[in-house]
Amino acid sequence: MAQPETENLPEKVREALKAGHLYYMQDLTMEAIAHEMHTSRSSVSRLLSYARASGLVTIQIATPNEGASRTQQDIHERYGIAAHIVPVPANISDVDRLERVAISAARILDRFIDSNMTVGIAWGSTISALSRHLIPKDLHNLEFVQLNGAGNTNTTGVLYASEILRRFGDTFAGTIQEFPVPALFDDPLTKEAMWRERSTRRILDIQSRMEVAIFGLGSPFSEVRSHVYAGGYLEAGDYASLNESGVVGDVATVFFREDGSHHGIPLNERASGPDIDLIKQVPRRVCVVSGPSKVHSLRGALAAELITDLIVDEGTARALVAPAGP
Repeated sequence: MAQPETENLPEKVREALKAGHLYYMQDLTMEAIAHEMHTSRSSVSRLLSYARASGLVTIQIATPNEGASRTQQDIHERYGIAAHIVPVPANISDVDRLERVAISAARILDRFIDSNMTVGIAWGSTISALSRHLIPKDLHNLEFVQLNGAGNTNTTGVLYASEILRRFGDTFAGTIQEFPVPALFDDPLTKEAMWRERSTRRILDIQSRMEVAIFGLGSPFSEVRSHVYAGGYLEAGDYASLNESGVVGDVATVFFREDGSHHGIPLNERASGPDIDLIKQVPRRVCVVSGPSKVHSLRGALAAELITDLIVDEGTARALVAPAGP
């Protein structure tokens, strides 16, 4: 944390920077900082909290053995990806686990998003939770694009999906590109016609230029139900079709099997999300997963080579690399 020129910054920012420098760089206690800054210990605590929440101070934790845990190494050796494992108690509820993973993921994302980028965002329960904890970073020429439509027979989905995009845009000073189409079309021919429209092609062209894609995994098995399975997007016939096709999960409402295959799944012909082969071409593909009930979906996404960076809770990470049962 370098000492910046601060005279033109707002007073609260100047005070937070000074408190952060004294605490993290000079190892002064809060009492000593309060004495030096002529304020109270509680005020110093609030300044340090503000410095962390606003991104003035960032913290990295390196575990022993060259910064990687045994489980991280196992995941890297088996799947060739970088794993960021979030410590979470085994007896915590799935809702609290998701929140803990979302908070950690929001802080890790800082290293993946930079100026002059196009970043794809897939809406869902996990990414919605993550978006509420993003750390501000002032960037330029940054564009966020919605990866799949959010409309269904009950709602346009615009408020839900656009709110997630807006949080990313506001946090990183980027522009947002919404994708106002259904999540799943009724007829594949309607999708084909829509994909020929110039307004739709503009969004598809932006998606094709992504340097980073950020997504969670939908799963029919998850205890905290994925939004695509809980939000009225699928009917009884759709569930039967997914079951017949051996589907274990989806990315941006594009479905896959546990062996990573996705061809021959009827719903994919109607899906508005990017083809899995397109996602695989994105240089950095950040997946956020919470809960052991998503292990089957995670294995499928890894088999499909959809992930370069995985942010996952400790229990799910261990389940992923545990020996398969009989």
